[in-house]
Amino acid sequence: MRDVAQAAGVSAQTVSRVANGSTAVRPQTRQRVEAAMSKLGYRPNYAARALKHGRFKNVGVLLYNMTSYGNARILNGIVTAAAESGYAVTVHTISRRGNQSLGSAIRHLQQLPVDGAVALLERQVPDFNEFRPGKDMPVVLVSEDPANHCPTIDADQYGCSIAVVDYLLSRGHRTVYHVAGPPTSRAAESRAQGWQDALWQFGIPLPKTYVGDWEADSGYQAGLALSHEDECTAIYAANDQMAYGVVQGLAAGGKRVPQDVSVIGVDDSLLGVVPRLGLTTMRMKFNEIGREAFSMVRRQCEGEQVPVGVKTVIPAELIERVSVRDIND
Repeated sequence: MRDVAQAAGVSAQTVSRVANGSTAVRPQTRQRVEAAMSKLGYRPNYAARALKHGRFKNVGVLLYNMTSYGNARILNGIVTAAAESGYAVTVHTISRRGNQSLGSAIRHLQQLPVDGAVALLERQVPDFNEFRPGKDMPVVLVSEDPANHCPTIDADQYGCSIAVVDYLLSRGHRTVYHVAGPPTSRAAESRAQGWQDALWQFGIPLPKTYVGDWEADSGYQAGLALSHEDECTAIYAANDQMAYGVVQGLAAGGKRVPQDVSVIGVDDSLLGVVPRLGLTTMRMKFNEIGREAFSMVRRQCEGEQVPVGVKTVIPAELIERVSVRDIND
């Protein structure tokens, strides 16, 4: 820093202000300092900054899987919001083996230069109710279940299913079949529960449930089986990949969508992937969830209080295309 100050003909304090993005520097002076930084190869030392300010301006993200659509979009929201606030992001995966606890995953993350953490809990962890974050490590959970000791946020998985069933019944369908996600997923569990409760509310007996694994092949098998169910006129798949598989399975069984069977999915993950996409879906606002989760942890890192014991719920949005038929006429 002293070398840069000497080369630019300014004080070390002015160099510090430029390095930290302060606006209290004249544009001409800033240009001289930045030119000297470039010439000398200067870059800020974040370890030194942390010693001085007590923060790394780095947030850790814990997740099981970076490749699933929801996790990838949430992570994108976190990274984008972090960059806008001058923060970096460190990603660490939670082990699927041995049912790793949230506490042990956070303790591992604390060994890294991070100020706080966002944990994407698509599965239930054994110490969820007992976990308490340390005073020096704020934690935000992206979780279907509200936590007693951490701020919590997630999509409205349950309400999404209520909306789907109401939508299909309002279009004349007498019942709604469901292709559920894997039993290890809390989101899939809540979506299935919402589907059940919505049908029970109308006094409709539950038809047989088909369980998939989030992938299109499992949806295909369910669609093929449901093509032989004469009473099946509407299918709700727990994500778009399975919904797309359902459409293909119905076609293989001689059924047309939507003329014979209506199909609706969740997440809107196939937009831009499948040409001429006609699938009606419930769009989950994963990017918004990621941005808000980062905001929650950043505010805590910077000394603000964020309410705990409550869950911020981001509602889904119905995207109507052409895979649902109104049979009221």
